[in-house]
Amino acid sequence: MDSPAAGQACRTSLRKNVQRGACDTTPPSPPVGPAADAGPRPSEEEAGGGAERSGGRGRQGRGGRGAAAGPALGAAGAAEEGAGGGGRSPPAGPGGGGGSPRGPSPRRALPVSPLRVRGFWPLLTALCTALLCLYQALRGSAAGEGAGGPEDAAAEAAGSGLPLLKGSALLLLGCLLARCYGAAGGGPGRGGARGAAGARRGALERFHARQLRVSPHVLGHSKAHVGRVVAELVRAAKAQGLQPGPLALSLRGDFVRIGSAYEQHKVRSPDCFDILVPLRLPPHLEPQPRCADGLGPCGAFVCGLRARDGWTRRCRPFAEGFCVELQGRSHLSSGLVLRWFQGHLQRCLGAVRYRLQERCRVSLSACPGQPPTLHILPCSDYVCCHISMAVRLIPAIPLGDALYLTALPPEGPHGSPVPEALWGLNASRQEQRLLGWLKEQAPAASCHLKCLQILKGLRDLRGHGLEEPFCSQWGRVLSSYVLKTALFSLLLQGPLEAWDEQFLVERLEDLVLYLRDCLRKQVLMDFFLGNTGLPEAVALPRFLKEAAPVNLLSAFDGPTLDLVAFQLISTWVQAPHIIRMYSSPRYWRPVPAPCRHSAEAKRELPAGE
Repeated sequence: MDSPAAGQACRTSLRKNVQRGACDTTPPSPPVGPAADAGPRPSEEEAGGGAERSGGRGRQGRGGRGAAAGPALGAAGAAEEGAGGGGRSPPAGPGGGGGSPRGPSPRRALPVSPLRVRGFWPLLTALCTALLCLYQALRGSAAGEGAGGPEDAAAEAAGSGLPLLKGSALLLLGCLLARCYGAAGGGPGRGGARGAAGARRGALERFHARQLRVSPHVLGHSKAHVGRVVAELVRAAKAQGLQPGPLALSLRGDFVRIGSAYEQHKVRSPDCFDILVPLRLPPHLEPQPRCADGLGPCGAFVCGLRARDGWTRRCRPFAEGFCVELQGRSHLSSGLVLRWFQGHLQRCLGAVRYRLQERCRVSLSACPGQPPTLHILPCSDYVCCHISMAVRLIPAIPLGDALYLTALPPEGPHGSPVPEALWGLNASRQEQRLLGWLKEQAPAASCHLKCLQILKGLRDLRGHGLEEPFCSQWGRVLSSYVLKTALFSLLLQGPLEAWDEQFLVERLEDLVLYLRDCLRKQVLMDFFLGNTGLPEAVALPRFLKEAAPVNLLSAFDGPTLDLVAFQLISTWVQAPHIIRMYSSPRYWRPVPAPCRHSAEAKRELPAGE
């Protein structure tokens, strides 16, 4: 553990670099190489899903970084240590890092406009010069009236010009000395620090309000419309699935809303949604999930099947259609279930199109190994918010206690194919319960969800300036689920009163430093799997408590995590510059059209008054 003196030095270094990054006007140069001509890339929030929840088992006793990290990261590590990399240690907890979160600051930094500070000395010089000129003019006119002749007046005027020139030169010299003194850091540091902190907070607030915040009205209309369309499709698919008989898969008849749109931390446009569609196994079969040790990515599961009356000849058609052999036993195949689900929804889409033809136009697209996506284009007369929406329909095997098994992506973090027999565990309902409990315990003006939104926005902006293949690794390492896990761990380590809105910048810095330490140690444990330290109010199912702990960063090598840690600190230090650089219209997503209901309400308000 670092000494108090070393920790204070780290905090001072990070604050100085944050202030330097907030006041510098030169655009940042991404160390990996700018990609100025590249268009906007899809964020991890849109590309994420159930796969983000399948981390990896914690690797204990990992050794050094490896010899390859030296030449690739030597300059980056030196720059990080000397220019903002050494911040204060975040709170101690399961993810690593010592210390405790900072409580509420006793004095709030007041926003000071840098334009006023920069224009003060020139304005003072001009004012003093004008007063001196006025004084000399009045003195010269008075001397001219009292002089006896033109020769005396001319001599007096020539004599008065020399003090005027001297005074102006002295004022100009004083202005230059004052500016140089302030630039060298000799002036009062508290005012400069407050100005930098105020400018930094203002940039983050504007970034959140203009680019990240989603209108609650538009989001509410979008969620309601998605719910109605998905309910029609699920109802039709359930009715058709009952026809083949009891030995096939069928839909349970309901659906589960998951993802950031339903957890109040959606960013940008409300046009992407995730929906779990629970399936129903034949009545005589029960799922038996277990951890897939050594069979695939860490944190993956296999789903065995147990027949109540034993495996008989009547179970053979189901096993041939939906199961694969693994280690001499029959296991439910995520790939076969996904292909059946795609075809089943496609067959039911015709009836749904006819029912919804007055409301919207719907279509279904499916990529191999990926859940199908339902595209909804509302009709202009039905939905006031004319937004084209994409809904990922994820088939899920229910395990009880609001836990589900979902299919893993066809490729792992390193591009290796994933066996079709593997599944990922989805605990989205547990996350929603935890967020609801935190909302009740935290202050009314808590900023924890706002911090998560801003950090996701900065991650996406920084991705525009990175080149492949590091750009893809950057998004995978800092996935939305990883950021959310770090936030959960940090929230439960300190007083929730410290997350008040007025301490937004301090809490964001805590979150960035906590992530930096986790990346350096290559350890960030899944918040639910094997976690026995949760509050009693957040009861976890027995299956989650008894599961083996999972390290979400175990699938990535040391050099990659080191480089991501460096880029993360660099992004935080240069956040105002990155926001200005990548906030041009070429990087913006389409803004939803104004809501018809809101426009009508504004027009009717004056008449009602």
